[in-house]
Amino acid sequence: MKKFWILLSAITFAIGLTACSTDKEKEAQPEKKETEEAAKPAANPKSAMYKFYMSVVNAINEADADLSAYEGEEDPKAQAELKAAASASAAKVASNVEGLEVPADLKDQKADLEAAIKDIAASYNAKAEELKKDAPNMEAADATFAQGEEKLGAAFESVGMNKPVLSKEL
Repeated sequence: MKKFWILLSAITFAIGLTACSTDKEKEAQPEKKETEEAAKPAANPKSAMYKFYMSVVNAINEADADLSAYEGEEDPKAQAELKAAASASAAKVASNVEGLEVPADLKDQKADLEAAIKDIAASYNAKAEELKKDAPNMEAADATFAQGEEKLGAAFESVGMNKPVLSKEL
């Protein structure tokens, strides 16, 4: 009979341990998921950089049609007719570009990107002001744009990407 009680208590003890270990596994699984989520790598800075760059291109392209028409026109008489619309177009581009925000994923490049945005917006503001004059001179505005483009390129290089040529996208 003693053997029977010892066997019965051993079986009961084994069942008890099995039940307890199953509960511990269930408790450990959520912790494992939380750990896996915390271990996920940060967003890809190259992808974030490209998306930001495309937002700059889109912000410019959505409002620069009249300015592009003015700059592409060779006839001085036709250019004079397009000047007011081109000025408004340049001001709208500047506003669009100034409204862009650098994504949090690009915190290491934020200073370069904000400086690039500032220069690009300033170049379009300068174009808008020059177009209000009788004989507009866009050289200073173009130089400011080139500075912004250079700063944008520096940010691209900091994440291991080739410099973009923003002026070709517009």
